[in-house]
Amino acid sequence: MATASCSDEEFVRLFEIKGATKLATQLGVTVRNVLSRRSRLEGRLGRKIESPYAPGGVIKTPIERERRLEIKITDGHIIVGGDAHYWPGRETCAHRGFVYLADKLKVKAAVMNGDAFDGAKINRHPPIGWAKPPGVKEELEAVDERMSEIRSAAPDDAKLIWLYGNHDMRFENRLAERAAEFEGVKGFRLQDHFPHWKFAWSLWINNNVVVKHRLKGGIHASHNNTMYAGKTIVTNHLHNPKVSPFTDYNGTRYGVDTGTMADPEDEQFDYTEENPLNWRMAFAVLSFKNGKLLYPELVHVFDKNHIDFRGELIRV
Repeated sequence: MATASCSDEEFVRLFEIKGATKLATQLGVTVRNVLSRRSRLEGRLGRKIESPYAPGGVIKTPIERERRLEIKITDGHIIVGGDAHYWPGRETCAHRGFVYLADKLKVKAAVMNGDAFDGAKINRHPPIGWAKPPGVKEELEAVDERMSEIRSAAPDDAKLIWLYGNHDMRFENRLAERAAEFEGVKGFRLQDHFPHWKFAWSLWINNNVVVKHRLKGGIHASHNNTMYAGKTIVTNHLHNPKVSPFTDYNGTRYGVDTGTMADPEDEQFDYTEENPLNWRMAFAVLSFKNGKLLYPELVHVFDKNHIDFRGELIRV
């Protein structure tokens, strides 16, 4: 029987991540044993224990987007990056570093803080001559490839969170504007294409750290974000990585900009007309001890093949 292989609590957690077939393989028992144990636990707990898979092995798609996600963490790491603007054939050092540390640090959560999807053909900028940016289908395939790499690197029990950015919203906004009659049709929302990821506008960690794509603008945004929010707040919309401590009678909190995981010199940003950009490739590691956030750490890209983390150059 499956009962000898793991605790009831662990069984429920694994079933909701892996489903019956994969869990049976991991435990070395039959699918029938796993389903029998699930049935007994449902009776004891008074709730359904749901598989992430629908009949036929298709991953279930969440129906509604949440405004806010909340998680608690006592000890461990959360990795946060964003503005990856994934295009076909682009795999930056920042992305490889993000994948590497998601595995190395055994993170509790991997957070894509907006704009994994670029939306090059549905943006507000006019075409640049006869440039041929990728279409929506090509971009979705590229995003799926990169996000799958992150998902595979993170521990099985890590939370996978995607917070909407302004570029991500181009996907739904264009459809809502041009094809409103198709509201509710599967595939017309970005999250339909990435069912392993939990989507929301913001993530609240221990009720005192807020992660969201953007808040204030300007060169002092990270300082102003935490001053006005009254919380440690992690953003990345401005592509300008920095940590801005802020101390008042309530103690010390931080404004964090995690930078961009895309290369500022790539074609996604040709609309900037080769102007000097105060942008840098980076992402952040948030470490918690006894429920408290330690000083936020930035992981910078040193060159095409190395990230700079904790005083060490790591080849990725």
